[in-house]
Order: sequence, then C-alpha cells, then structure tokens
Amino acid sequence: MKKILLLGSGELGKEFVIAAKRAGQYVIACDRYNDAPAMQVADEREVFSMLDGAALDRVVEKHNPDIIVPEIEAIRTERLFDYEKNGIQVVPSAKAVNYTMNRRAIRDLASKELGLRTAKYFYAKTFTELRQAADEIGFPCVVKPLMSSSGHGQSYVYCDEELETAFNDAMEGSRGDVKEVIIEEFIDFDSEFTLLTVTQKDGPTLFCPPIGHVQKKGDYRESWQPFAISDAALRQAQFMAGKVTEALTGAGIWGVEFFLTKQGEVIFSELSPRPHDTGMVTLGHTTNLSEFELHFRAVMGLPIASIKLEHAGASAVILSPSESDGPLQYNMVEALKEENTRIRIFGKPEAHVGRRMGVVLCYGDVTNDTDDLRKKAKAVAKTILGTDPYSVF
Repeated sequence: MKKILLLGSGELGKEFVIAAKRAGQYVIACDRYNDAPAMQVADEREVFSMLDGAALDRVVEKHNPDIIVPEIEAIRTERLFDYEKNGIQVVPSAKAVNYTMNRRAIRDLASKELGLRTAKYFYAKTFTELRQAADEIGFPCVVKPLMSSSGHGQSYVYCDEELETAFNDAMEGSRGDVKEVIIEEFIDFDSEFTLLTVTQKDGPTLFCPPIGHVQKKGDYRESWQPFAISDAALRQAQFMAGKVTEALTGAGIWGVEFFLTKQGEVIFSELSPRPHDTGMVTLGHTTNLSEFELHFRAVMGLPIASIKLEHAGASAVILSPSESDGPLQYNMVEALKEENTRIRIFGKPEAHVGRRMGVVLCYGDVTNDTDDLRKKAKAVAKTILGTDPYSVF
C-alpha cells in the first residue's frame, strides 16, 4: 500500500481517489476549504492554503507520503522539487507541475524550445504593455491570466475599448501570486479537442481517442468522444503531445488541448499534467478505462494493456443557478428515465451562480452519432437544476 497526498480535492481529485481506494491505497486529500469532494472519499483530510509554503511543508512532514499528486494550480510548486529530491514521487514530476501551472513556462517550452505551432502571443504586467502587445497582434485577441483555472479571468477582446476591462478581469482572475497576463492572437478555429496522453514509468506513451469539447468564457461546458479528425491531423496531435510530455518528464495522464483550424491544421493550445475536465466523458463507458483509472495506473507504475473505444459518449455540465451555503436539491427523476445515462453529482458543499456542480454522461454504440448524444446530454443536464449548460454567467 502507498500513501498518497492529493493536493486539490475537487471533482477530478474525487474520481482519482475512488480509483486509488478501489486498489487499496491510502489517500490524504487537501484543499483550502473543508468537505471538498475528494475529502468525502479519502482516508484523511487537511484544510490549508497550498500557496502557503510553510503550511505545505508541515503537511508533507506530518504525513510523509510516498506520492504527491497535485490536482490544482494554486500550489507552491517550487517546494515540489525538494520533496522529489527527498525521495517522494511527484506526479507526473516536479518539473512538469512547475512548468504547467504557469502559462509562460509551458507556452515558451512548446513554442520556443520544441518548435510546436502555437498562437502568436505576448506577456504583459501592465496595461501599457498589454496595449502595445494588442497593437502588434491585432483584434480580436484573447487575454488570460498566466495562472488560473476553469477559465477565470479569460476574455475575448474585439476592440481597443475592451482592453482595460479584459486586463482588470485577468488580474482579478489570477490564481496565486503571479500577476501577469498573456495576450494571444485569436485562432479562427473550426473546433477544439483534447488528446488525453498517458506517459508510463515502463512502457510507451499511449493516447486516448480524441475528445471534442466546447468552452464558454474559458470553462468546459460539454465534451464528446470520439471526436472526428483526419488520420493526418491525429498523427500531428499525437506527435506534438508526445514531444511536450517527454520534455516535461514523469508518469501520469495529461490533458493536451488543441485547436483544429478550418484548413485542418492542428495548433497546440494548453496542457494540464493531470486528468482533464473534458475527460470526464470517459466516466460514461466510452473507453475501457476511465481517465482516472489510467492516471492511477500510470502513477503506480501498473501495466496498461491497451486503451480502446468501447462506446460513443457525450458529457454536459450541471451548473448552479443560485448562491447557496448548503447542498442543492437535484431533480434526477426525469434524467434517470433516459437509457444509457449516468449522473455524477460532485458533492460541493457550497454553490455559486454558474459553478459546476455535476455532470451528465450519455453513451451508446460506437456507431452512434455523437451529435445526437450531445443533444441528449445537454437536454438532460438542463432538467436537473433548470440551467442550460450553455448559460453564460
């Protein structure tokens, strides 16, 4: 049995804990607030800010874990190098977490060091620098915090008059103590997709079938698998995902995001060194192993015989329509009348308008039309709390 310290206890962490507990492991779930989703299924919990390096050190010293699994961005990532040097396995690696928690590091690695195709970009610490960069890039453009999650602080900017609001939103939406933004050219893409990539301790890099997804205000609203893509474009995406994960090192699952242009060009967008929110569709029996089971096996160095598509599937988020300091009431009666439908309520102790509270999963035969499954998932999601997954809050 291994002792695993989970840093971040949201819905993705919860599913990882379930996978670990099914295999008899011991998990301590950590987050900045009590009763976070993963804490509800873990052996122990710790409540503290992981941006407090001294507090993080105390928790690591107290529990002396075999493995540290970061699941959020807001962590004193530089501390992970010391833990790794002291013999603790950091997932996927201290280098990977340190790079990918900050958009500057990962974008420079992908574009400048590895030569991967990315959107044109600049950084800005002041509004003056942002305005100068916008003059260079042109409109429309995208402004994001260097460190954030779930799309917080991200804006599409269509004219000079919108720049200041976008800059302020990015600064306010920044997580951690990094107060800098990235401004990118707007890619006129046909679609976006995620390539879940599994790096192993002793085995080849594996790829899940690509997952299509839609985001609103930078936050995932729906995903589907498989995503239709040409063999040439898929090979291009796999090559890019393999290059960047190899450079970052370590074992685990990675959510590698791409744009697909109308001309069929694949452009690297972002990367997460952990299970990806769009990959929750795999909980609906799309692949033989969910992304969380794959992550657990890779982390533990257990063999993965293969990754196979078993069903077509779609996911749609359940959004809170209101503020609440207690659990919401979920109407699941109509939803559960639907065949091949699963509901996952995350168990978040508080609700905020537009907060992701659960997900609907619909699946069918591999030959099923994913457009039909997407419509079904979104319709079902709307019945549970009365909110449309495409509502913009």
